[in-house]
Amino acid sequence: MEQSNPHTEGEVEGLSRPLEALLDGEEPGGPDSASSSCSDLSITTPAAQPCPNNTKSFSGLRIFGRRKAIAKAGVQDNAAQSGSIPAKCEPNKEICNTVDWTENAQFGQHVWFETSPSGDFCYVGETYCFAKSLQKSHPRHKCASCKIAVHTVCMDQLEKINFRCKASFKDPGMKNVRETPNMRHHWVHRRRQEGKCRQCGKGFTQKFSFHSKDIVAISCSWCKQAYHNKVTCFMLQKIDETCSLGAHAAVIIPPTWIIRVRRQQASLKSSKRKKKTSLKAKPSKDGKWKHFVVRPIPSQLMKPLLVFVNPKSGGNQGTKIIRSFMWYLNPRQVFDLTQGGPREGLEMYSKVPNLRILVCGGDGTVGWILSVLDELQLNPQPAVAVLPLGTGNDLARTLNWGGGYTDEPVTKILSHVEDGNIVQLDRWNLSVEPNLEASEEERDDHQTDKLPIDVFNNYFSLGFDAHVTLEFHESREAKPERFNSRLRNKMFYAGTAFSDFLMGSSKDLSKHIRVVCDGTDLTSKVQDMKLQCLLFLNIPRYCAGTMPWGNPSEHNDFGPQKHDDGLIEVIGFTMTSLATLQVGGHGERLHQCQEVILTTFKPIPVQVDGEPCRLAPSVIHITLRNQANMLQKTKRRISLPQLYDQQPMPEKVQIQVNRISMCDYEALHYDKEQLREASIPMGIITVPGNSDLETCRLHIEKLHEEGDGINTDTLHMPKLSPKWCFLDSTTADRFYRIDRGQEHLNYVTEISQDELFILDPELVTKETVGTSPGMPGAMETVGGCSNSADQFAFPACSPGPSPLCR
Repeated sequence: MEQSNPHTEGEVEGLSRPLEALLDGEEPGGPDSASSSCSDLSITTPAAQPCPNNTKSFSGLRIFGRRKAIAKAGVQDNAAQSGSIPAKCEPNKEICNTVDWTENAQFGQHVWFETSPSGDFCYVGETYCFAKSLQKSHPRHKCASCKIAVHTVCMDQLEKINFRCKASFKDPGMKNVRETPNMRHHWVHRRRQEGKCRQCGKGFTQKFSFHSKDIVAISCSWCKQAYHNKVTCFMLQKIDETCSLGAHAAVIIPPTWIIRVRRQQASLKSSKRKKKTSLKAKPSKDGKWKHFVVRPIPSQLMKPLLVFVNPKSGGNQGTKIIRSFMWYLNPRQVFDLTQGGPREGLEMYSKVPNLRILVCGGDGTVGWILSVLDELQLNPQPAVAVLPLGTGNDLARTLNWGGGYTDEPVTKILSHVEDGNIVQLDRWNLSVEPNLEASEEERDDHQTDKLPIDVFNNYFSLGFDAHVTLEFHESREAKPERFNSRLRNKMFYAGTAFSDFLMGSSKDLSKHIRVVCDGTDLTSKVQDMKLQCLLFLNIPRYCAGTMPWGNPSEHNDFGPQKHDDGLIEVIGFTMTSLATLQVGGHGERLHQCQEVILTTFKPIPVQVDGEPCRLAPSVIHITLRNQANMLQKTKRRISLPQLYDQQPMPEKVQIQVNRISMCDYEALHYDKEQLREASIPMGIITVPGNSDLETCRLHIEKLHEEGDGINTDTLHMPKLSPKWCFLDSTTADRFYRIDRGQEHLNYVTEISQDELFILDPELVTKETVGTSPGMPGAMETVGGCSNSADQFAFPACSPGPSPLCR
């Protein structure tokens, strides 16, 4: 095996005596000096030797000077000590893929998920890798918390090299568990690393082969600091440095707050006393949670965050987001809602001051969390932010979180949650009683006497829209395999709505209801208008972003709609007004009130925040329940480079606008320079320095319209798609899309410097496939599909706003 020269590139020259002593197995400062135990070791390396008999040593550093600051691969010199590779390797009996909350939780336990069999070199190194000696490829797993990848059969070998994941809790070994020990870094080898070295400021050399054995960087899993694997960049003193937890320290729950409780068997007398006192105590929590307690150390600068993710929302987005948050935060502050729901996590962290909650899911998931918070009666109630993963996401739109998660970096989401403003959200009670006046002849076999939810945050409706939702719900319950994609779901909705329109299923709605708002009877008005849908709306958004209340500023009868004014808006729809919603129309404004008494005289389809049912004849009382604390995304330039904060904002800025095709974006969005080269210039716009993206959109569309008058056939510039969006090219290590609904929250100087990039999904770009520029073989790509040059055609853009772009 080829050996590297240990004295190359000036990487190990000039080493101090304590480091040489480490290579000989001595303690720093002499054989009798104290050091951290193996369980507390904060830096480890592939092929570092395990600690014999749990003696105190820096075994993870024994090869520190043999190749580089921490060895290049660190396995060659230990071949004689590691023993031969067994002929048969048994994979782990049980792979931990969730956070363990039981008494058997291990310190520094990894959270594994399956990854590609091919890819990065196995972290345990060649000597300890079993898969290397076998001819066929083996499955691999990656840790969500520290991002190392190993073959499944090599997981046990991590113990031999003494590598553990970053600690997520602590044992009560200290006399004073409220003592605040310094946080140590969790250093990990990286064979690939983005960004620049914190010491020298230079980038990391990226290897072209996925199987490269060279360790190019050493980074901390907590603060994300990264250094070159050289003595000149990563020095021994950094081992004992205190970790700051990085840019998101304010929202990270330190592992020193989470304490595992080891319960010892008490004597008979003391157990009897406990039984007597426990009669007055609250019921104990689920068994797996009782082994941990949270003892926070209050700080005005801290805004600890709990993340609740619904993996069933948004396709497979939820699962990926869980892994991303485990990488940036403590894994014990990230919860999968399919693993027991939110109650236990909220109970355990209920005493944490300034607590904030991020709900990753649809509006129904948000309502679930708010209902559990009501039951727990936390004081003060934590503020809730929303990462929209559902389909409608109307509450998320109202609070400026957008209509759906695309590819915004998690680190920026955490910054927005930390800086969000706390606002109030009205919540409404629904009290249902049987209508004794109704005729028995009106009964239905499929009716129910209860609503699916007795509280709503968004809306309560009955009539046409509820009937369509109910049919979809019943069909999905009968044959769930047919509803496995958003496209199919939308097609079913459209088909059901069209058939209901033809059949007129809700045309007689107004004849079978009575509506009284704050003592005012609106029944005759509803009947005169022949309304087919009645909506009680709490927030401005409805039906995936539409605004049915509209802007009543020109009328004196009603005020603008707010989510915190203690009033509910009553809106009626005819089939015509329902159809115009998607193009900016609104319904018939009936009332703004504090209390509603709704009486139905026949079974009618209703829905509560998207949960439908066929309700028996009933008397429904709608009253204000309480107000919940929510986090609203703010318009703050929190991610601007420091240069912008030091200089005054220019009155006018001239920015070059460039278009990027979807094909180029998907292929190159992780490579900024190549994506810049692939962009197509549109022209230059001049806007005020404090312009937001909504203002820039108007200038860009005007620029494009003016360009249409120029010889577009010569310029090969197709029409601008109505679905185009802005790209942020400055605040992350890659380009990412900005939701149309959040354009008013971003300044143009925040997402661009000299150039402004937009993504046009219908843009045609000429690119050469497998040839050099100027050679034959050029193909044109339309939204990721290759077409010949004579297929240069586009659908005309509609003049009105597209519902899909809201």
